Amino acid sequence: MRYWSGLKMKFSSALVSLRLLLQLCIRTVHDISASLFSTVWYWTPGVCRGASVVSTADREVDQKEVQNVMTPTSVNYHFTRKCNYKCGFCFHTAKTSFVLPLEEAKRGLKLLKESGMEKINFSGGEPFLHDKGEFLGKLVQFCKQDLQLPSVSIVSNGSMIKEKWFQKYGDDLDILAISCDSFDEATNQLIGRTQGRKSHIENLHKIRSWCQQYKVAFKINSVINTFNVDEDMTENILQLNPVRWKVFQCLLIDGENAGEAALREAERFVISEQMFQEFLERHSSVSCLVPESNEKMRNSYLILDEYMRFLDCREGRKDPSKSILDVGVKEAIRFSGFDEKMFLKRGGKYVWSKADMRLEW
Repeated sequence: MRYWSGLKMKFSSALVSLRLLLQLCIRTVHDISASLFSTVWYWTPGVCRGASVVSTADREVDQKEVQNVMTPTSVNYHFTRKCNYKCGFCFHTAKTSFVLPLEEAKRGLKLLKESGMEKINFSGGEPFLHDKGEFLGKLVQFCKQDLQLPSVSIVSNGSMIKEKWFQKYGDDLDILAISCDSFDEATNQLIGRTQGRKSHIENLHKIRSWCQQYKVAFKINSVINTFNVDEDMTENILQLNPVRWKVFQCLLIDGENAGEAALREAERFVISEQMFQEFLERHSSVSCLVPESNEKMRNSYLILDEYMRFLDCREGRKDPSKSILDVGVKEAIRFSGFDEKMFLKRGGKYVWSKADMRLEW
């Protein structure tokens, strides 16, 4: 009797275990199936994803939103429009005299850094003109020391730069680009890149030596136009030995240097694509030459104006976005017209920190 009672208890216990095992198997199969079906539902147009319905159109909108979120890797901040030169082809003219207060400018730069900015280029107008270069110096210092940007650069005509500026702010500047369109003083006079009796060429060489002394990478920018298109600058460029020689084709921007509302009339400076190519071929032996035709230049720069608005140049004029100080970088950059692919194609991203250039000072 005890034997049958014990056997019955063992059989009952085994049955319970078998039932538990079977329940466990069923639950596992259910979980796996649910996981598989949820994956299929996620990718099938027009079916449930959780509590919402995802259509093909919805996914296309999501993808467009991702594509429209651009990173302001390299930004050109034209914080002033005032200039002491009168270059006939200038396409960022003195339409206003406005300059943001220093702390507001810093706030905008901080927003850009938080959005992914790696390089800031300060330009104008003439950036050394406002507050005798102190405003510019404080921005350079802030971007390098506080924001820790990999690259801080300036484009200037060089006429207002003093050695004491290098002594105070040179450590925080990676690249100084000086605009020089000709190595003939008479040609510079015709273009308007001059002030009084000062020699633009002599000043260029002086600044080159300061860059060497205070360990700032030296760069030259040239705008090729009807007055200098036949010039051979090879010998002078090789002597100055810049890290980059940026060569631009003269560009027309409606409302700036062309059209009824423009402060400049640059039509007489414009050259053809063929003329530009002939100039480049003449200087093909210069290894530091970086050419930029109108096609490459128009949409491949992120330009901030004096109000910290992105400027859209796609229609041949400068249409401003809302200020990043008011709507943020993500919203404003959507209206910039920026072509990231062309930015990369033209070599917009390069070794731009002087710490990485391995220059011999």
